[in-house]
Amino acid sequence: MPELQLSLDILTLLFITGLVAGMVDAIAGGGGLIALPVLLATGLPPIQALATNKLQGSFGTFSSSLYFIHNGLVSLKEIRFMVGCTFVGSALGTLTVQNISTDYLASIIPLLMIAIALYFLLSPRISDEQHPARISSLLFSLSIGFGIGFYDGFFGPGAGSFFAIGFVSLLGYGLTKATAHTKILNLTSNIASLCFFAISGYVVWSIGLTMGIGQLIGARIGARLVLRRGANLVRPMIVIVSILISIKLFLSNHPELLQWSGLPG
Repeated sequence: MPELQLSLDILTLLFITGLVAGMVDAIAGGGGLIALPVLLATGLPPIQALATNKLQGSFGTFSSSLYFIHNGLVSLKEIRFMVGCTFVGSALGTLTVQNISTDYLASIIPLLMIAIALYFLLSPRISDEQHPARISSLLFSLSIGFGIGFYDGFFGPGAGSFFAIGFVSLLGYGLTKATAHTKILNLTSNIASLCFFAISGYVVWSIGLTMGIGQLIGARIGARLVLRRGANLVRPMIVIVSILISIKLFLSNHPELLQWSGLPG
């Protein structure tokens, strides 16, 4: 691929995009919804945009994860097997996406995202209160950790929301605790995916690092807001992000609707 010419204006846009995406992702997930269109707008092919998104997203998930760990919301020792399962799943998903089309997922995921939005909007379990777990941590690691890790490496949109709903509905976590643990698994998935994308030479480092600096700042801001506002902030944000992801994927899968409406693609 020829070297991209990055002007000061483009670098500034990338930095700001990373900052906003990092803040949103730390609160509700879905930062890729902001970052990926900008990456594609720079002229990157889809596979390189996805790879570079993993690089810049790793900075944000690292920043928010570190903040949650330092504030006692996550014990890495207790979730080490969960982290391992997520890493393996993401690595396999990343290897798979380089050889198989993701088109069929683009038609299914919008429906799942709407279901998630409705769950977070209507379920009485969505709060900062703890509830009894429905499955063991081991089973959660093997199913949700590995499964969503694979999905995140293979496709990605909404992975944070899928993790969050798993922690809340299956392990009984309060929403703030679920958000903190989600960031750890997001970081794990991003790093695993990034390693294999980098080995294959798909990562554009200049763009990813520029956005990553913004991600570091934005994710720290978002993580602080989560601790201060808790479920009152996270719950509506997840609903909004889930709906936006579903709309984005639906319109991408039906470009004729964009042409009919006159909206930009």
